[in-house]
Amino acid sequence: MSQTWIIAHREYMQRIRSKAFIIATALGPILMLAMLAIPIVAAVFATEGGSHRIALVDRSGAIWQYLDFPENFEVEISDADPDSLRARVDRGSLHGYLILPDDLLDGTGQARFYSEGGGGLMLGEQLSSAVTQAVRHVRIVQSGAPEAVLGIVSESVNVEMIKLTDSGEEADGTQAFALFGYFMGFLIYICVLLYGAMVMRGVIEEKTNRISELIASSARPFDLMMGKVMGIGAVGVTQWLIWIVAGTVLAIAAGGIVAGLLPSPEALSGDMATDVETMNQVGRFIPDIPASFLLYFLLFFLGGYLLYSSLMAAIGSAVEQESDAQQFMWIVVMPLIIPTVLMFNIMSSPDGTLAVLLSHIPLFSPIVMVVRMAATNVPWWEIWLSLALLAAAFVGAIWLSARIYRVGILSYGKKPTFAELGRWMRQA
Repeated sequence: MSQTWIIAHREYMQRIRSKAFIIATALGPILMLAMLAIPIVAAVFATEGGSHRIALVDRSGAIWQYLDFPENFEVEISDADPDSLRARVDRGSLHGYLILPDDLLDGTGQARFYSEGGGGLMLGEQLSSAVTQAVRHVRIVQSGAPEAVLGIVSESVNVEMIKLTDSGEEADGTQAFALFGYFMGFLIYICVLLYGAMVMRGVIEEKTNRISELIASSARPFDLMMGKVMGIGAVGVTQWLIWIVAGTVLAIAAGGIVAGLLPSPEALSGDMATDVETMNQVGRFIPDIPASFLLYFLLFFLGGYLLYSSLMAAIGSAVEQESDAQQFMWIVVMPLIIPTVLMFNIMSSPDGTLAVLLSHIPLFSPIVMVVRMAATNVPWWEIWLSLALLAAAFVGAIWLSARIYRVGILSYGKKPTFAELGRWMRQA
């Protein structure tokens, strides 16, 4: 049995038997479902108790009857002077007051809303949208246009996206699939940090307890690094497989319960029927995920984990305690943060130069390539080239980590500098 396999087996068995692993694995599916449920519950309660009582002063006398505010607005038409309205705002009986000047229709006036602030990010947008639609309507009426023109102007036209495939035509779920890719990319980011940090802490603990000196006498540093990374990686895979199976079972059970509690849209009327129908349509938003995408996701996930875990193992072998690793951690974490910052640009232009370049750089490719594959059709040779570069970078990172480990396990009492790390790699 090879030394790498022995070390990997030891790391794996030691961690899956720990109480921390058992507790985290048991709570994982519950926390995942909570993360999905909390935004839905928050969206429901966010609209409750958020009404705005405002006074409307329409000095043109022609706009107010065409204003269509959202349901959370309580609007009263007023001709009071601004001072009395401000007094009501100060007393709290009004959130604010909206003044439409008499020259607003000819384009020289400016609508103004006065309040003590607050109201959320959408308040200004909601007011602006309502006033814009009303002013447009009045201008069309005053221009003498027939009533049919009003309906034509207010109608919106949606473009249905059709995807051409080898088997024919189908609905294009690019937007939904791109969002799914964003979620998967973010998942890689979290897991790489989580399990990579676990590798780093494992190396630090062994160095602190002088266990690494005993192990180093019977195994090569390269085998040690490879075995530790592979063993903890297997722990992560095991945990995620359990989470996926348990989460799927819980999701199916929860979906059946919710479906049984929800009435059919035909049994309701008005906005409530619309809300129920919307909830029933949520499942249709979720895109059909090809098996090839899941396979590539797994490969890039493993590649990203192996690469970053190797780098974090090098950090762990260079320091004596976790707090000393902070001066080096930013170098490893920064390449993970950059793709998340540029995620919108990548999703907007997945075939652009920036996205293509980053998807072939090993430090960025585990996240960027997954998002690109979700947002567009990436040629197969680009995917496999990116995987090959990622594998080569992993082997190189293990080799560098082993050289640092060879010297670092015997260095105590001083935090190394970047120059010293470079000297360790040359001397080892």
